[in-house]
Amino acid sequence: MAEVLVFIHILGALSMGFYLVLPVVTSKIANSSAESQSGSIAMIRTLNRIAQFGLIVQLLTGGYLMTKGNYSIAWMVVVFVLFLAIAAIGGIMGKPLRLALADINENRNITAHIGKIRSFSMILAVCLVVISFFMVFRDII
Repeated sequence: MAEVLVFIHILGALSMGFYLVLPVVTSKIANSSAESQSGSIAMIRTLNRIAQFGLIVQLLTGGYLMTKGNYSIAWMVVVFVLFLAIAAIGGIMGKPLRLALADINENRNITAHIGKIRSFSMILAVCLVVISFFMVFRDII
């Protein structure tokens, strides 16, 4: 049973891997045409939603796996706080994505939204790298 849950946990982690390439994608959006911006933002919005569902899988499987393992309290707290940060920032990023799509459809400037999306994507990428580091090197704390 534990092996199946580890597999599902890894699938959830793969769904969040999109956050690692997101800063590269968002850096190219500002210089594209309106149609390209609309398509890119719609794709980012869909992938963000998929990653949010992956976070739910991570919470359920990771919570169960933590009860079966021998982890320090400090490690559990750090990982849980990073997990909450990823979930919160990914959710917060939904609003600028939605507003940017609406502004593109009304031919308005979206540079403010792109800046927010770019900032959130950098924070998400850093948080994902840090949480992955602590998952691999759990004996550090």
